[in-house]
Amino acid sequence: MAHAGAARRQLRAQVGELLYGRNAVLEALRAGRRRVDYLAVARGAEARGTLAAILEEARRRQVAVRMVERQDLDRLAPGHQGVALQASGYPYEELEALIARASPRALFLLLDCLEDPQNVGTLLRTAEVVQVAGVVIPAHRAVGITPAVSNASAGAVEHLAVAMVGNLVQAMEALREAGVWLIGVEDRPIAQVYDQVDWRGPVALLVGSEGRGMRRLVQESCDLLVRLPMAGRIGSLNVAVAGSIVLYHAWRQRTREAAPEGGDGSFARNL
Repeated sequence: MAHAGAARRQLRAQVGELLYGRNAVLEALRAGRRRVDYLAVARGAEARGTLAAILEEARRRQVAVRMVERQDLDRLAPGHQGVALQASGYPYEELEALIARASPRALFLLLDCLEDPQNVGTLLRTAEVVQVAGVVIPAHRAVGITPAVSNASAGAVEHLAVAMVGNLVQAMEALREAGVWLIGVEDRPIAQVYDQVDWRGPVALLVGSEGRGMRRLVQESCDLLVRLPMAGRIGSLNVAVAGSIVLYHAWRQRTREAAPEGGDGSFARNL
């Protein structure tokens, strides 16, 4: 019992974040962007599949491994899947660096005050799959990149460049000045159907919050609004589903066809 109590105290004593979920832990180790204190593994967990890969990556990176009681992980990290990683907080990037490093045809994702970690994680997982150049989220009234978000993204966020900004509209203006067109997903009469838009140039896709959509100033700062047509009885899609559909379509269009010559964003002026 003394040993178990010591383990609980060790888990409590660390600063930073306790990442959980096998995919999130594995990708955090693979990305190598966080400072890692130790890897906690539940006693009795079978070292095969993803857990075997985690242990191998920890060995390669010389990360200390601690065997802990499963009930301790249950209390500190629900949904842990037998493993947790004590690490530093998420490594946000500066918006200016994100823009400067992006290619002339970069695709960005901006999230306006999303509060559900599952929705954010789903969108970030799609964003990583389609190789967005960067993600921008507001610092207030929105979920940050928490362990729950990392877990919901299956660790995809560990490979993404994410900037947290104080003012999303100002961030939009910075992107516009860099030649990026701002396209928001919003079900309004003036919005164009998403697959009738040319996505091949430098674009930032904006997705609004659950239920409320984009804030008024954010919506008014967009160059263009798009919507998804629907034929069923339900009047709307989950924000993560809608955003993922548009992201994936934009990526497929961009990979199938070359961008217009010049690459200065003029493609959108004819929409």
